[in-house]
Amino acid sequence: MTARQIADLVQGDLIGRASVDLVSAAPVSSALPDQLSFWQRGHANDRLPETRAGCVIVDEQTQAPGITLIRVQDPRRAFAKALRAIAPSEAAEWSAAPSADVAGSAELGRGVEVGAHAVIAAGAAVGEGTLVGPNAFIGQGAVVGRHCTLHPGAKVYGNARLGDRVVLHAGAVIGSQGFGLVFADDHYERFPQIGGVRIGDDVEIGANACVDRGTLGNTVVGTGSKLDNLVHIGHNCQIGSHVVMAAQVGLSGGVVVDDYAVLGGQAGIGEKARIGARAQVGGQTGLLPGKRLEAGGSYWGTPARPLREQLGRQARVSRLPRIFAELRRLRARIGELEGH
Repeated sequence: MTARQIADLVQGDLIGRASVDLVSAAPVSSALPDQLSFWQRGHANDRLPETRAGCVIVDEQTQAPGITLIRVQDPRRAFAKALRAIAPSEAAEWSAAPSADVAGSAELGRGVEVGAHAVIAAGAAVGEGTLVGPNAFIGQGAVVGRHCTLHPGAKVYGNARLGDRVVLHAGAVIGSQGFGLVFADDHYERFPQIGGVRIGDDVEIGANACVDRGTLGNTVVGTGSKLDNLVHIGHNCQIGSHVVMAAQVGLSGGVVVDDYAVLGGQAGIGEKARIGARAQVGGQTGLLPGKRLEAGGSYWGTPARPLREQLGRQARVSRLPRIFAELRRLRARIGELEGH
């Protein structure tokens, strides 16, 4: 794509050579003359560093004579949009493979591509334009929407329904058995998990992440939510729209996460807890079963507390060695006085 085409795509103001051809992208420090990059002002850096990039997407105030620029309000967001347009797709290499196993009763829409050794079971439905990667699996009766991407080794059990434009990265598992157990006498027995999974439109689920099926009803991940690698969603969880979870977040069964909440890496949420809309949960936070975090708040620590309160606790803990030293000095002084 040319710099002009990219500027039109991101609705930015082009300064410099409109005809420069850009075939890929790279960081501003290492980009070459045929590569696109972006740069955003930082606290300690308000000048664009020296670069060989063919074009740089920047904010509306940046000046850089001699460098082709595209000025936009949000450089990072604009660069992401441009990157989707110029970056080669892994899925473009996948084609209908002779080794794929597609049941005769499966329904495939126009333009569906199925990679080597992928399996689409009886009664499954796959929407138009969907790409099913090598070794991926779509179970009996599963529904996958339009223009989805199942990367190599992704698994969709038959109880799952995926919306449009869903992305499952390698090894993601949708609809696996929920961890429901009943203690009987001296051992555990499985509580049958017969529910399903419902994934909304524009959801992205990371590599080796798991979304368990519901016990009786459905586990739900709402429209636009993004789950990072190694996230685990337990049975009957209800995840709202546009929720973001970083790597290794774990949700026990029956957790509710409302719209636009953000969960940092390795946060652990106990069963039937609730996280309010637009709440921000810091990394490694632990929320106990049945507890609730209010909408819009920022939380951290185990057990989870409001961020400001938790930071105050941390500050007081850091002062304990000095306090104990002072206490020992005072005790010694009291001992001296009492000795007289």
